[in-house]
Amino acid sequence: MASTVAISTPLSHSSTPQPKPKPKPKPSNLNPRICFLASTPNKPLSLSALKYSKNSASTFPPNLCIERRRNAGLHTHLLPKAASSSSVVSSEYTEEPETKVKFQTSLSLPGCSSSLSLLGTGYREKIFAIIGVKVYAAGLYTNQSVFSKLDAWKGRSSIELQQDSSIFDAIFQAPLEKSLHIILVRDVDGKTFWDALDEAISPRITSPTPVDESALSTFRSIFQGRPLKKGTSIFLTWLDTTKMLVCVSPDGAPSSIDATIESSNVTSALFDVFLGGNPVSPSLKASASNGLAAALK
Repeated sequence: MASTVAISTPLSHSSTPQPKPKPKPKPSNLNPRICFLASTPNKPLSLSALKYSKNSASTFPPNLCIERRRNAGLHTHLLPKAASSSSVVSSEYTEEPETKVKFQTSLSLPGCSSSLSLLGTGYREKIFAIIGVKVYAAGLYTNQSVFSKLDAWKGRSSIELQQDSSIFDAIFQAPLEKSLHIILVRDVDGKTFWDALDEAISPRITSPTPVDESALSTFRSIFQGRPLKKGTSIFLTWLDTTKMLVCVSPDGAPSSIDATIESSNVTSALFDVFLGGNPVSPSLKASASNGLAAALK
C-alpha cells in the first residue's frame, strides 16, 4: 500500500490577521484645569454667612479648583489656587496681587518723626469650613534708616531672609519707627476683628502682667462695637519696643491717634504675629523678605 506523507507548511506572519489600529482619541474640548470661582457677598464676616452647599457647583470655595488630568478622565482634586508672584508697582503705589489693594510707597503717619517706606505687602486669609476667605491686605512700612543696621544680612537671598527670624527681630529692636497698614477687603464686625487678633496675640504672652492686661484692654476697646467697613485702614505703628500707636481711618491715611499701647510684651507679640516664625500672613513675610533682599544687595 502506498504511504501518504503529510507536509506541513509554516504559516507566514503576514497571513495572520492583524488587529486594526485604535483610532487616536479626539482632542477634548474640556479645559485641563477648571476653576469654579464663587464670589462671596460683601457682608460682615461670620461663619453662617460662609457656609456653602455641597450639592451646588457654583458654591465651590473661591480658592479651590477641579483638575482634569490628561488620559485620566475628570477627577475632583481640591487644589489651592496658585498665588500671583508679581505686583503692580508705580512711583506712588504698589498693588498687592491677590487682593488688588493699592498701598502708597511712602507714608507720613501721626507720631512718626519721618516718612516710612513700603517694604512688602501680603494678605490675611481665614479658613471657614475649608473655604479660604480673604479678610484684609497688609503693607509693612519701615524707616529707611533701618537698612544701615542690617549689614550682617547683606547679600542674603529672599528665601534665606524669610527663614531667618533674627533679621526681623533686629528690625523690631531697632529704635526706628515701623508700621503695619491693614486695609479690609470686606465688611468685618469690630469684635470679630479683635477676637481674631487676640486669638493670635494671647498664646504669645504666656504670663501677662497687669501692664499687659491694661494694654490689651485698651487695644480691645478700639474695636468693640465698631463696624469696620470694606476699605477701612488700620495702622499699627511701633515707635520703639515698648510703645505702639493704633489708628483707624475709614479711608486712607489717619489724621489722629486712636490709642497708645505701652507694653513690651504686647508690642513684641503683635510684631511676631505678622513677622515671626509662624506668621498669620506668610505672603506678607515673603514679600518683606524680597524687599529686604533687594535693599541689602
